[in-house]
Amino acid sequence: MMIRSVRRASLAVACAASLLATPSFAQEWPTKPITAVVPLGAGSASDIIARVVMDQVSRQVGQPVVVENRPGAGGTIGANAVAKAAPDGYTILAYGALNTAHAMHAKLPYDTFKDFIPVISLGQQPLVIVTSPGKGYKTLKDMIAAGKAKPGALNYSTVGPGSASHFGAARLMMAGGFDAQHLPFKGAAEAVTDVVADRSDFSVQLTATTLPLIKDGKLVPLAVSAHKRIPSLPDTPTTIELGLPPESVYPFYTGIYVPANTPPAIVDRWHREIAKALEAPEVKTRFAQLGVQPMPGSQAEFARFFHDDVSSTVALAKAAKVQPQ
Repeated sequence: MMIRSVRRASLAVACAASLLATPSFAQEWPTKPITAVVPLGAGSASDIIARVVMDQVSRQVGQPVVVENRPGAGGTIGANAVAKAAPDGYTILAYGALNTAHAMHAKLPYDTFKDFIPVISLGQQPLVIVTSPGKGYKTLKDMIAAGKAKPGALNYSTVGPGSASHFGAARLMMAGGFDAQHLPFKGAAEAVTDVVADRSDFSVQLTATTLPLIKDGKLVPLAVSAHKRIPSLPDTPTTIELGLPPESVYPFYTGIYVPANTPPAIVDRWHREIAKALEAPEVKTRFAQLGVQPMPGSQAEFARFFHDDVSSTVALAKAAKVQPQ
């Protein structure tokens, strides 16, 4: 009886200690620099957005948050590095294409649903359909008419197969009833430069990567792939305003994910710190300049949204006949 009582007492103490340890760990965290992996090149939308937010988070938690670019293999190299990282909150993923990577790759080095915990969205960006002044298209209808008149004669640049720019263009062409040749590039800078140089007829890109060139007159915004106009491009109509169906809209969001088995208290801490950072005046101002729109919600709500979005992206890939690699 004495032995059983001692064992029960020891177990109770251990359980109490573990319950106390998790909140304590969350309160003490972080005690060293943090790495935010962006599995895309510098200057990509996820990179730009992550740097704005992580700079603010760094000030809040009192530790450096280093944004590390690990591009390659459609973003799967960097994502896999986070999936295999220690689940201690010191390595996170800032990415806007876990959904498209899942739809585009027949075999991944990680499990999209089991190896990550979705934490929070940093915001979403409508895609902008841009062309160059030299092409002479005054409206989106002009370009669609040209695409219908000569099927396959137009071409469009993207950030590669399965990227947001690729799926955004696929939705545009399906909604507009025309087709064009795909010109994939390794990054947004190269894809946009090809349009500026008049080699690509159009591109469907994120506002963060196109606004400076639009303001300089090097790109012409034909439409915004969104349900309503955005403050950074108030004179640019939406695809829906121009008569295209709601299916023409393809929003892009950047999410924050941590490795599976990260303690719930640390997941919650990350959610709270980022939610706080998103309310900082300087972050709000910068996001307004970039056309980033907030996606408020709890960690559980973002997790549900993410799972639904992956499934809908897989369906879009099949409908657009985008083949997994």
